[in-house]
Amino acid sequence: MNIVERATAIITKPRETWGIIKAEQTTVKELFTSYAAILAVVPAAASFVGFSLVGHSLPGGHYRVPITSGLVQAILQYVLTLAGAYAVAFIIDALAPKFDSRKDLAAAAKLAVFSATPAWIGGALAVLPALAPLILNASLYSLYVLYVGLPMLMETPKEKSLMYFIVVIIASIVVSMVIGAVSGSTVPRPLPITP
Repeated sequence: MNIVERATAIITKPRETWGIIKAEQTTVKELFTSYAAILAVVPAAASFVGFSLVGHSLPGGHYRVPITSGLVQAILQYVLTLAGAYAVAFIIDALAPKFDSRKDLAAAAKLAVFSATPAWIGGALAVLPALAPLILNASLYSLYVLYVGLPMLMETPKEKSLMYFIVVIIASIVVSMVIGAVSGSTVPRPLPITP
């Protein structure tokens, strides 16, 4: 799979791309090593560059996270991003029977990984901390991509897809909050840059 083509396709034409993804034979390990492990680097590296090298301006001065702390934070963010994607896949799969859907961890992993693509690519905006709030738009688009793919890949009946999607979103928010709390607890206070 060409990672650039797949990322572009899932962002620009998710409905058609989910049909292609559903037909592909792949393992959870292959998804994570050949796609997620590469794209999850984007937000982690961008955050490191943005907050440790570029810095951000706040009232009272310009601040940067120390380089070593920024590297530790980036590595932790990367690992937790991958762990979060796996947790979401596990949740999608575990909830499937409750919504008369097909229980299939590989399909659930496809959903978790490929629907995260817009958020991971949007994470590149963290290079300029002032643009970081725009990452929320990319994350919201990831939800749309998940919404389109969930009934297709998990073979969810139409009348149960919306509720399944809502429950997955709530569970994903909880996973994100836990990851954010763990990741945020390692971030030191930014240091002011003296002119």
